[in-house]
Amino acid sequence: MASKTELSTLAERVVDGDRRAFAQIYDEIAPLVFGVVKRVLRDPAMSEEVTQEVFVEIWTSIAKFDPARASLSTWSVTIARRRAVDRVRREQSQRNRIEALGHQRDDSDIAVDDEVVANSEAARVQHAVESLPDDQREIIQLAFIDGCAHGAIADRLGIPLGTVKGRVRGGLKRLRTQLESSGLEDGR
Repeated sequence: MASKTELSTLAERVVDGDRRAFAQIYDEIAPLVFGVVKRVLRDPAMSEEVTQEVFVEIWTSIAKFDPARASLSTWSVTIARRRAVDRVRREQSQRNRIEALGHQRDDSDIAVDDEVVANSEAARVQHAVESLPDDQREIIQLAFIDGCAHGAIADRLGIPLGTVKGRVRGGLKRLRTQLESSGLEDGR
C-alpha cells in the first residue's frame, strides 16, 4: 500500500483534475473502503453501489481533504462509514413506511375515530414542524424524515457537526414546547 505521504501527493494532483492520480488512489484504497461499507451493509451488491458513491464523493470533495487532520485513507473510511450508515437508515426508513402502509391497509379493526385523531395529531405535528425557523426545519426534516445521520447533514449543508446537533436539539425543544401547548405531547 502507498504511504500516507504518497496518497497525500496523489490527492493534491486529483485536486488539479488528474484522473490518473485518482485511479491510483482508487486502486490503493478501494478494498479498504469496500470492506468498511460491506461490514456495515452486509450486502455485497449494495456495498458495491455505496462504494461507488463514496468514490464519487471523494472525487468531488477532495479539495476539502486536509492531510494535517487525517490520512487520505482515514478520511475516505470516514466518508464510507457515513454513506453506509445513511444507506442503512434510508433502507430502514423505507421498510418502516412500507410496513406502516401495509398495516393501514390490512388492519380493518382501526376505528374511524382513531384515524381522525391520528390525522389530527399528524396535522398538528406537521404545523409545528412548519413553524420552526428555516435552519432548524431543514435539519429536522433531513434527520427525522429522510433519516440522514448528523455527520452526513453537516457534509451536505457544509456546516459544522456541532451546529447540526445544536439545531436538532433546538428544533426538538421548540417542537416539544409547541406540541405540549397544543395538548398533543401529554396525550390529550
